[in-house]
Amino acid sequence: MKKKPGFNLRNVCGEYVIVAEGTENIDFTNIVSMNQSAAYLWGELGSEEFETSDVVGLLLREYEVDEETAKRDAADLVSQWTQAGIIE
Repeated sequence: MKKKPGFNLRNVCGEYVIVAEGTENIDFTNIVSMNQSAAYLWGELGSEEFETSDVVGLLLREYEVDEETAKRDAADLVSQWTQAGIIE
């Protein structure tokens, strides 16, 4: 998987949101907001290909969480991002 080009994280009035930039991404019907943890992960993943296991590793490195919880949370997050259309 990887982030779709043109979707960038912004802090708007203290809230993290994904902003679509570029004419190919203009769709104002869906705003993707992120909590602090999701914003951290989005920033750390960069623009390279990644797997759910990479998200798990970041969660384990940054937060005091057991591996099973990290796996479940990573899978949920990747699913949400896929449904929102911000990763491919």
